[in-house]
Amino acid sequence: MNPIVYAIPVFFALMALEWAVAHARGQRVYRLGDTISSVGLGAISQVTGLYTRVLYFGIYVLAFESLALLELPATAWWVWVLGLLLYDFLYYWHHRLGHEVALFWAAHVVHHQSEDFNLGTALRQSSSTFLVGWVFYLPMAVLGFPPLVFAVVALIDLLYQYWIHTEQIRRLGWFDRVFASPSNHRVHHGVNERYLDKNYGGILILWDRLFGTFEEERDDDPVVYGTRKPLRSHDPLWANLEVYAALARDSWRTRRWIDKLRVWLKAPGWQPADLAAAEPHPPFDLTAARKYDPPLTSAAAVYAALLFALLIAAGAHALALDGGPPLPGLPPSYGTAYAIWVLLSLWALGRWTEGRAQGAPILATVLAAAALALIPAAGLTASTLVATGTLLLAALGALRLRPHQATSGPAVAGPDLSGRY
Repeated sequence: MNPIVYAIPVFFALMALEWAVAHARGQRVYRLGDTISSVGLGAISQVTGLYTRVLYFGIYVLAFESLALLELPATAWWVWVLGLLLYDFLYYWHHRLGHEVALFWAAHVVHHQSEDFNLGTALRQSSSTFLVGWVFYLPMAVLGFPPLVFAVVALIDLLYQYWIHTEQIRRLGWFDRVFASPSNHRVHHGVNERYLDKNYGGILILWDRLFGTFEEERDDDPVVYGTRKPLRSHDPLWANLEVYAALARDSWRTRRWIDKLRVWLKAPGWQPADLAAAEPHPPFDLTAARKYDPPLTSAAAVYAALLFALLIAAGAHALALDGGPPLPGLPPSYGTAYAIWVLLSLWALGRWTEGRAQGAPILATVLAAAALALIPAAGLTASTLVATGTLLLAALGALRLRPHQATSGPAVAGPDLSGRY
């Protein structure tokens, strides 16, 4: 079973604790739409990972079997310690180039799109990292770290970073000087000029101190979170594709062939001379930053929260099944259909919370289709009747409820592809 399944209850328990502490301090750290977007993107990343990990992990195994210079024993404790240190070092460079090279930023940007900083933000992960991320960890395979060691230390590095996404833990003294910490990581998520592209360390912040990318959090310069080109959407598909779309657009429109390639390899936001002359990026204005927060009606907020909880439970169930069929006796293809249904539902819910014109019929169709397919697939039982009724009620709610007041106007403008990413 995917080990992340066991961590999910811990994630949500800590999020509840963070909310309670912030509430006691008179702070608001969670907004429903943003939380649905962040946690939903994490769920989508994990569900798609059921199929993409074959490439990511498979390449490592192939490199290990073909190119390993040594045969390091997985039974030796020092192999694990050295493996974790080496992974964290390679993660630093993966993370750093994820901010300095446009192609890698296109995969990483999802994690930075939230304009809040909380434990929900930690779950906000990209679904396209598998395309290029594997290349950074090949040195571990060449040096002979067994695939089991690689998989476990990668999971440790990832899980460590969950707790550092919070504003409720302040400075930690000597700990901040050695390790990635909430204070250090708040800086990393900032769009302030002082904080931009700093503090890449996963577990150790010593890498940043060594390579000149460390910046300390300052009380006189409060961190503003997000990206310099705000996403302004809860659509998880667009969240994953926005920078790829912008790069493809610039690569197509620029005249010189060398620039068509450089668009992907230069720093995020770089423009060829012809595009810079025709459509110069406006300067970033920190004082003009406003959080994207389409207000939901009370009924819509309750509906969205309940449906989201249902979909996250379904996503966790899909992870536990590891791509297998959701019910005994069903063919394996139903496991893939189940995963696709979870993904489509989360995508449709994101569009619905924005008040997009197509959001309601799309969400209702996805939910109703699952309800109508459930009984023929699983048989006429009490549990399937309850599940079918729940899905049909949810589909009806999507059509009947208005997420925003009728006078609020369009909830979101079309994608803005200008500005630094």
